[in-house]
Amino acid sequence: STDEFGWVQIDDAYSTGSSIMPQKKNPDSLELVRGKTGRVVGALVGLLTVLKGTPSTFDKDYQEDKEGLFDTIDTLAMTLPITAAVIRSLTIRPERMAASLDDSMLATDLADYLVRRGLPFREAHGVIGRMVRHSLEQHKPLRAYTLEELRAFSDRFAADAHEVFDFRRSVERRSVTGGTAPAAVHAQIALAEKLLAGLAPPHEG
Repeated sequence: STDEFGWVQIDDAYSTGSSIMPQKKNPDSLELVRGKTGRVVGALVGLLTVLKGTPSTFDKDYQEDKEGLFDTIDTLAMTLPITAAVIRSLTIRPERMAASLDDSMLATDLADYLVRRGLPFREAHGVIGRMVRHSLEQHKPLRAYTLEELRAFSDRFAADAHEVFDFRRSVERRSVTGGTAPAAVHAQIALAEKLLAGLAPPHEG
């Protein structure tokens, strides 16, 4: 949500008001950028289609690359600064995000727990699926289940089962390349900065 009461808030300079809801902000800037994505992807597909099946030397086909290329440059020159400005001026409310977390988001972590306890994933998937269904029917958070109640679904649950209900630990467990762990995210940011630095023109002395 991007309105006044949501998880993030877009600066007034990059949003517009709603015609119906006075409290709502429409993220028009990002919606327009998203729309331009189709234009850029279309240019890429057009170029790849032109190149498909051509020999390795120059052909007249290649004159068709100019229109899409120049249009893409103009589009990016317009949209990238807007996107950067939106991100720089964005207000993020982590406390509201944390308050919106739901135990069902950790269902896969519960299944992984059962796998670590020796249950094949296909069976763990079914066990946790039944638990989530029961949780929804009973309006009962998964973390509220006692060990005895958990073991009614699978005898693989042990005394440490409730350690799964830790959102921060869940994030940190994904420490693979491209994962959600802070170390993995920082590595991706460092790689992006390195790539961008390689694209930047050299400084004039």
